[in-house]
Amino acid sequence: MNEQATNAGGNALGHEGWIEAIGIEELADLFRASGYRVTAAEQNGIVQLMSASQGIGFAVRFGNVASAMLDPQPADSAQPNAVRYLDYTLSCIMQVQGELQLELVASWNRTKRFARLASHGAFLALEMDVVVAGGVSARHLRSTIELWDRLIQEFLLHLRNRPAMAAQAASPDAAADQQESSAPPPQNDTSSAATLQ
Repeated sequence: MNEQATNAGGNALGHEGWIEAIGIEELADLFRASGYRVTAAEQNGIVQLMSASQGIGFAVRFGNVASAMLDPQPADSAQPNAVRYLDYTLSCIMQVQGELQLELVASWNRTKRFARLASHGAFLALEMDVVVAGGVSARHLRSTIELWDRLIQEFLLHLRNRPAMAAQAASPDAAADQQESSAPPPQNDTSSAATLQ
């Protein structure tokens, strides 16, 4: 079996062509090629990429730095952007107005794949990890960008359904209360009931 793959341009792409670690500027270029505006921002000495999808801002935070053994491409230590990483996280944080139902987060994590949702007080964080360690193609990274765009669309739709979810969450409680009020009174079990005289 031939271990070489073919990229979109028809060129053979063997193991030596795989991306095993990625630099900040390299990833920024991939986002730009996919039609995103990207800027690098430094916060507490850590560089991250800032962009937006569907009018919603998101950040790209870099994770584990690749060692020279894992990253065959030499990095120029004179350039800060020459540091290369084995993984990164796409992160969208939104402030929620009004009451936040716990079911909103739980239902997302139950029904959606690839990105996890967490609540932090009045904030919701949607995050997706991308791992390049072991080798991936540029096409794979572009597909994760497309997937992220789709997940943000679904996230916005999920938030718009919040009132309906609140009504659903309230209706079982209301139905249970109604059943309790219409249920016949329990029969006395004289064998176990205590009697006051």
